[in-house]
Amino acid sequence: MPSGLAALLDDIATITKVAAASVDDVAAAAGKAGSKAAGVVIDDTAVTPQYVTGFTPDRELPIIWRIAKGSFFNKLVIILPVALLLSLFLPSAITPILMLGGAYLCFEGAEKVWEKISPHEEVSLIEELAELTSTEHEAAMVKGAVRTDFILSAEIMAIALNEVKGLAETSIWLEAGTLAFVAIVITIAVYGVVGLIVKMDDIGLKLAARENAGSQAIGRALVKGMPKLLAALSTIGTAAMLWVGGQIIVHGFGIHPAEFLGLYEGALAWVADAAMSGVVGLAIGAVIVVVYHQVAKRKAG
Repeated sequence: MPSGLAALLDDIATITKVAAASVDDVAAAAGKAGSKAAGVVIDDTAVTPQYVTGFTPDRELPIIWRIAKGSFFNKLVIILPVALLLSLFLPSAITPILMLGGAYLCFEGAEKVWEKISPHEEVSLIEELAELTSTEHEAAMVKGAVRTDFILSAEIMAIALNEVKGLAETSIWLEAGTLAFVAIVITIAVYGVVGLIVKMDDIGLKLAARENAGSQAIGRALVKGMPKLLAALSTIGTAAMLWVGGQIIVHGFGIHPAEFLGLYEGALAWVADAAMSGVVGLAIGAVIVVVYHQVAKRKAG
């Protein structure tokens, strides 16, 4: 039997192998969980740009960084430990909590629809610019983005936890490691893409200023196309809130809308489920919006 330094080296080698195996388990579980949560991740990416548009270029990346820091805090400091504790001691509470979050997404999505279709008081360009550049407006937008991110992050982490619990061999450490890995990678990916989208018009301007004809053409295309893309993402983001919120609620009740049409898997089932969940989300959100505004009017009166 080895002794002294040889025994110590054997122990280190054994610990290293165990650690490597654990890292592999975490990476494999995180990969599986991440693929399951891909739909919500895409929604998160579509929702966030609408909180950043309208600001001056020098404020865009700092605002995204503030939202990203809030997202890290949401996932790692709040959701991860709470999810593990609920999973251990009160697993039945996870679904109702997610459904409450889904109701909030429905409300926020329906509120944005209401803002687009309801008449608004005319605001001068100077007043609009003053509001957009105010620190109060920036703080409000960051707070709103982080609040929405919290709901989407909770859904992502719940999906990840559910996947890792489905493994043949699991432990609290594997679950914690997987959730932390998913939280870090997804947050970096989402807000990295958001930053690229928001700054794409600035990249276009720099390309358009070059002497190369090809670069100029690409730059002009980016400058012309980005406002349309951001407008489209705003609409997609609103739809995503309604879809994800409605889906959380209907799935929480054990209902899968596509199955009513005899669709159980495939792209068509996904589209049908998303569409019907979105309709449910809009209906639920509309009710909450009406109640909210009625209560607000009574308080104001």
